[in-house]
Amino acid sequence: MEQGMFLRGKNINNPVLLFIHGGPGVPEYFLNETYPTDLEDHFTVCWWEARGSGLSYSSDLDGSSLTTRQLIDDTISVTEYLSNRFGKDRVYLMGHSFGTLIGIRAAAERPDLYYAYIGMAQAVGNDLVGSASNTLTYHFMADVFASRNDSASLKKLDKLSEKHEDGTVTFDKNYLGQIDDLKHKAGCGTMKSMDSVITGIFLPHLNSKCYTLQEKTDYWRGKIFMRSTAVYEEFFSADLFEESLSFEIPIYFFSGTYDYTCPYPLSLKYFETLDAPMKGFYTFNNSAHSPLWEEPDRAIKILTEDILQ
Repeated sequence: MEQGMFLRGKNINNPVLLFIHGGPGVPEYFLNETYPTDLEDHFTVCWWEARGSGLSYSSDLDGSSLTTRQLIDDTISVTEYLSNRFGKDRVYLMGHSFGTLIGIRAAAERPDLYYAYIGMAQAVGNDLVGSASNTLTYHFMADVFASRNDSASLKKLDKLSEKHEDGTVTFDKNYLGQIDDLKHKAGCGTMKSMDSVITGIFLPHLNSKCYTLQEKTDYWRGKIFMRSTAVYEEFFSADLFEESLSFEIPIYFFSGTYDYTCPYPLSLKYFETLDAPMKGFYTFNNSAHSPLWEEPDRAIKILTEDILQ
């Protein structure tokens, strides 16, 4: 099917980078207008909006047919398109959040297409509803709210959490929106400094110059649509620890210490299990879930002085 993307760069001879957005169903190109980076100075960047999302949303899509396998196949197809269009033997692959579950599998499956894989806020599976991740997230937020004497937020957190006899905590996936609001209030959501999704994401998207009004409408329709797909359910059941992926290309993780959407400790734990010819784990001490936009100077320095070299 026809799919949409933004292709941006300052020099067509630069290496190509394919960016796989998070979500499911949340393209992120528009964030560059509010939180600028210099990524496009050093790469020709493909901000691909995956099947069912943003520019690639269509009311004709059958949600039951949209699977993680389909998105991996699409990633490979888009990569081949980019290689042919720009005359490159390989491209760089970067995933963010949910997009890392797609990107890391594509990198393992088709190493011939990529120079390296970069996982920003690397998901490991069950990040939003699993006991390992939810327990870490619960205790982080509880400590923050307690330190602020914010009894109202602490009470709401406890109400939305299910505590188990073994000491673990899980969140009900029907209330993840409210949990996300609490994450932003605690400084461990999309960005450390972003205390509201409304002011940090919704309004910047609404005021974005890169979409038409219809495309802005389709963006949110796509986000809702993705919840009806097999991808959404597969997202909750994924577990990379059980997949034993191996790699023939360098693997790099960018992780914010305040990230409790894809918790930093779990990303690090998974990284330590990886078998790759070269790998690097980069800690961003002033970031939560989005180091590229939170600490862009450091992210670009790593990309240009380390990964590109």
